[in-house]
Amino acid sequence: MSLPLNARSKSGLDASPVIELRQYTLKPGRRDTLIGIFDGHLIEGQEAAGMTIIGQFRDLDRPDMFIWLRGFEGMEARKNALTAFYEGPVWAAWRDAANATMISSDDVLLLKPAWPGAGFDLSGSQRAALDGYEKPSGDNRLSDIVVIKIHHLRHGAEADFASRFKTDAIAVLAAHGARPLAAFVSEHAENNFPRLPVRSGENVFISVAAFDSADAHESVEAALAAAPAWQALQSGLARPTETLRLSPTSRSLIGR
Repeated sequence: MSLPLNARSKSGLDASPVIELRQYTLKPGRRDTLIGIFDGHLIEGQEAAGMTIIGQFRDLDRPDMFIWLRGFEGMEARKNALTAFYEGPVWAAWRDAANATMISSDDVLLLKPAWPGAGFDLSGSQRAALDGYEKPSGDNRLSDIVVIKIHHLRHGAEADFASRFKTDAIAVLAAHGARPLAAFVSEHAENNFPRLPVRSGENVFISVAAFDSADAHESVEAALAAAPAWQALQSGLARPTETLRLSPTSRSLIGR
């Protein structure tokens, strides 16, 4: 599991300096089918092409949503890795079956760590082996709840919001039992693989935290609602914060 942000040294490593947060809308009842294809056949092929598959999740509040995160060593590395994978044999073999589960795969945010060391630290993380891995079942007994918050910022507010989050919010979250894992802001570089669209013009700050259970998350949210530092951080946002409550699949690197 990723080392929490509040437990890292100043030299904590970012697993990937460029991240995609991908939200897929699926046909009703097809999520476990896609997870079976993804976890069983698509992870190793993507990583062999030069990506890091960081986490993949069921959305607990939207039964037909599949959420995942993948990372790259930079924008040029992203272009090269995506080209290699989507023009390679693994995707050719499984694209029709994967695409048959989807309504839309274009809700994608391109991100970078909010400050040095704010990305995922995956040192020591181990993915469940393909041989005998737990098949999709929706079973969450061995998993944390991973919560991604998407804060929509006004233009020019990124640096101040990131600084305040690092100084105030991480301590508040940790004090109330959350485990902050990573924080990101929008990567405004041009999408150099236009075959896969991303949401352009976005200005977001994204936090990722783990909780022992859905009840633990609810308790932390209640505590945050009464915390002045957290409320101050939320003021002045461009629009309301989005909260994604997620359950990791059995082969996710984070949240297991």
